[in-house]
Amino acid sequence: MQLFIDTNILLSFYALNQEDLNELNKLIDAIDKKQITLLFTDQIFDEFNRNREQRIDGAIKSFRNQTFNPQFPQLCEDYAEIEILRESLKQYEQAHATLVARIAIDIKAKALKADGIIQSLFRLGKQLTPNSTVLDRARFRMGIGNPPGKNNSLGDAINWECLLDEMPVGEDLYFVTGDKDYCSALSDDEFNDFLLTEWDRKKQTKIHFYKRLSSFCKEQFPEIALASARDKEFLIRDLVNSHSIAGTQAAIAKLSYYTEFTAAQVNTIVTAAISNRQVIWSIEDDLVKNFISSVVSNNKQYLDPASLTAIEGLLGEN
Repeated sequence: MQLFIDTNILLSFYALNQEDLNELNKLIDAIDKKQITLLFTDQIFDEFNRNREQRIDGAIKSFRNQTFNPQFPQLCEDYAEIEILRESLKQYEQAHATLVARIAIDIKAKALKADGIIQSLFRLGKQLTPNSTVLDRARFRMGIGNPPGKNNSLGDAINWECLLDEMPVGEDLYFVTGDKDYCSALSDDEFNDFLLTEWDRKKQTKIHFYKRLSSFCKEQFPEIALASARDKEFLIRDLVNSHSIAGTQAAIAKLSYYTEFTAAQVNTIVTAAISNRQVIWSIEDDLVKNFISSVVSNNKQYLDPASLTAIEGLLGEN
């Protein structure tokens, strides 16, 4: 099995919990046993290293800057418990500072658990180095406006041309990326039709497209049980960022398989329903309306009165 994992997927490992990272060791084992050939390019390697610190900084920024400084009314001074609270706050501040310092050391040493997983993938994978012909084709591709890639960005074109150059004829490619540059203009869940046609013409094989590594594992290696909570978060993000009624319906169709949501997830879903025009315009669709109504009715305790009134008005339930 030939597998390509894009840089954005590798960088997402810094947001995974410890259980998911432990599960990824099974993927490493499958690569080590030659069940999977992991393909990555020099571009992927360099792009990851360029963006690693920025991605980590985004993941821990709020925690690093987190402060807890409650104000105690003067009347609290008459009670002995106030000293217990102050001592607890002091201990929290010390532990927080120690933890931030330890994390900073591990970041610099590239000793985070996600670092170990990614380093193993790079070590066991097959690195594709573009030759001058590949680079020329990538520049030509970008120059005439063929996908993949954004304006004046050569990276995706290099990756694609490397895969065309190196992939054996007759073998399918399993392609994992969250980059919309590879997606169809009609649906983010489909691979770009121009690229599919080109691949079929030159390789006579198929591309199996996955937006998330968890989706790939679930379908191809079900023993690698990446937490479904990550899928849920991605689907909620798809709903929030939906730019079409079809996109809204697709996200909600998949979210409908879930029955439990955290308070934060409930509020994000309801906010999307209130503020995203694509969701509002889709509200008459039975699937959309039933899903939103179910989320609201089962989680009213998580919603502030203004949001609850607004969503019930939209649903016609008040």
